[in-house]
Amino acid sequence: MILVFIEHKDGVLNKTSLEAITAAQAIAKDINDRVSAVIPCDDDKGLAQEIANYDLEKVIVATNPKLNVYTPDGYADAWAEIIKREKPQYVVMSHTYQVRDFAPKVAARFDREVLADVIRYRKEEGKFVFTRRIFLGKLDADVVLQGEAPYFVTFQSGAFRPDKAEKGSAKIEKVEVNVSEIRMSPEEPFQETKSEVDLTKSEIIVAVGRGIKSQENIALAQQLADVLGGDLAASRPICDAEWLPIDRQIGSSGQTVAPKLYIALGISGAIQHVVGMKNSQVIVAINKDPEAPIFDIADYGIVGDLFDAVPVMIEEIKKLKG
Repeated sequence: MILVFIEHKDGVLNKTSLEAITAAQAIAKDINDRVSAVIPCDDDKGLAQEIANYDLEKVIVATNPKLNVYTPDGYADAWAEIIKREKPQYVVMSHTYQVRDFAPKVAARFDREVLADVIRYRKEEGKFVFTRRIFLGKLDADVVLQGEAPYFVTFQSGAFRPDKAEKGSAKIEKVEVNVSEIRMSPEEPFQETKSEVDLTKSEIIVAVGRGIKSQENIALAQQLADVLGGDLAASRPICDAEWLPIDRQIGSSGQTVAPKLYIALGISGAIQHVVGMKNSQVIVAINKDPEAPIFDIADYGIVGDLFDAVPVMIEEIKKLKG
């Protein structure tokens, strides 16, 4: 059995949970096992039926009135009970802030650790080798889990595609779980300053770097984003210079994205930027420097002046659109 955590807020699904389902389904195929999803809640508000449309053995709705709002105490109690009941080999989760908060607490109850922020895995000599980034993405570390199950693994956002989660039909099983004393009184969730755009939900992103040269030239990149129906983003130097707001920044100190198409204009490909967009499905890079590191990860590259290439791209896209 593989258990996958379904994160939600008042019954509204966190879409990264679909990535976790994709990861769990992939692992299950490799070990000839089945996947079940777990929703801790007071009332799932129809979320269980939504998740039941995926290829799962069952959707476990772990209910208790104390789970009406998230607390690490409540979630840890609920998860510990479900794990003892189901005896899974793997517990798979997306590497969200919420998971980082409660997962180590659950793992400690089983005298286990959490293998966190995994970007991929492979099967080697009958064992899984999980890869995670260390030192701000400068190095990859391969990890083999040892000891007895359960194994707790969290996958980085974008490591798996949510649209690849296989559809099916799962039964729904409601389980009343015991939750001990909640030792904290949650306040209202922290609300960040409202961003103009949530880049994590963008399917097409056009990002600019130092090669854009001046703030006035960003209008050219905006034209490309507009004709593609995408959003504009930037590397850190652009946001530091206040040419674009900080909510447009991609990278280790900005947002992590995984769009269907990522176009990098005048971005060299420093590791701090790459860690924020490396999981994009298709990466197109335009840079005058043929040795720019961005070309190492790009699916398509143009070695040339972006001020020559981008206007041509805009015109050709307009022609295709008629």
